Amino acid sequence: MSEERDRAIGVFDSGVGGLTVVREIARRLPGEDIVYFGDTARVPYGTKSPGTVLRFAREDLEFLRTRRVKIVVVACNTVSAVALPALGQGQDLPLIGVLEPGARAAAAATRTGRIAVIGTMATIRSQAYEAALRSLRPDLEIVSLPCPLFVSLAEEGWVDGDVAEAVARRYLEPLAGSGVDTLVLGCTHYPLLKDVIARVMGDGVVLVDSAEETAADVVRVLERRGIRSDRADGGNISVCLSDVPYRCREICERFLGRPIERVEQVAEHAATERELAWHDTTAADRTGSDR
Repeated sequence: MSEERDRAIGVFDSGVGGLTVVREIARRLPGEDIVYFGDTARVPYGTKSPGTVLRFAREDLEFLRTRRVKIVVVACNTVSAVALPALGQGQDLPLIGVLEPGARAAAAATRTGRIAVIGTMATIRSQAYEAALRSLRPDLEIVSLPCPLFVSLAEEGWVDGDVAEAVARRYLEPLAGSGVDTLVLGCTHYPLLKDVIARVMGDGVVLVDSAEETAADVVRVLERRGIRSDRADGGNISVCLSDVPYRCREICERFLGRPIERVEQVAEHAATERELAWHDTTAADRTGSDR
């Protein structure tokens, strides 16, 4: 059991947005090592078919297995929405998605029973949040809205100011006047825009950050299984990507909220261990090409 406690927490997403989940896990569990994989060579998953999303997710999971992780967090709303049950079949590793923790928090937070969910087109189209929320409270009124431009704003760092405000108002003003009192941020990019979203929605609306709720679930699962690290602090975060795009380091640091020394580019991520190529992200920023 002590050997398992020393293993890392694995986290994957289709891109770098899942680093907001890593940030919350590290805040709650500063003694844990974390291995993050972002499939930046094939992002976005939100435009792919469910079958393709499941295939990619299985490959992401198998890569993390090569790192001997003790738990895997699926920090991708698209995978959590359309592929998580199939992904978990036959797995001995505990898997935690980002959808159900957010749904539980929203159902507990609402006073009026009127909840809004914002996310990518694939997440909204799947209606997975609606299903999760109504399984908890069948009486809920739920409004769902895709906000795809929020992803680009977060990665560009345009999380406040006139542009972010204009986009947020274009998307959210109909929701702000609809009587909802709880809003689920159903994409791992959206927490970076939390301030502008809160301003547009108004003081009476509670924002539910799935990253925070997922991190709390990780703590509970590790403690229940007796595999939480004994260390109080000093955990390491390893960031692995399937491609190192232009401005990668800048974007990753924005999502993670701390400096990153380097990113490990995984030359091939599949079910078996493959040769890995190390890339200094400072050099990659100088020589990389646009995404």
